Amino acid sequence: MIEKYIQVVTTIDNKKKAMEITKTVVSKRLCACAQIVGPIISNYRWKNKLTTSKEWLCIMKTKKSLYTQLEAEIKKLHTYTVPEIIATPIIAGNKTYLEWIGKETKK
Repeated sequence: MIEKYIQVVTTIDNKKKAMEITKTVVSKRLCACAQIVGPIISNYRWKNKLTTSKEWLCIMKTKKSLYTQLEAEIKKLHTYTVPEIIATPIIAGNKTYLEWIGKETKK
């Protein structure tokens, strides 16, 4: 059962936009819940230049089967040219919580 659940993260440089993304994907039942952490400081290379920026981390829990739809919705709402959208499998967790994810997302 656990292998069917994933955690998806994205980062964005605007708290209001982070709220829009997370509220939209939860309301569309593409994920059961989403947290926003931040601001965080990100260091990365962009266009051959070392860059530091303030970002908000969005963490979403969903079913693996909904990843493609969730990714498409994030891309539609995101402002970055190349948004970070990474999914990792949930390999262990509270059974009741995982069942809740299943009930709160699209069938």
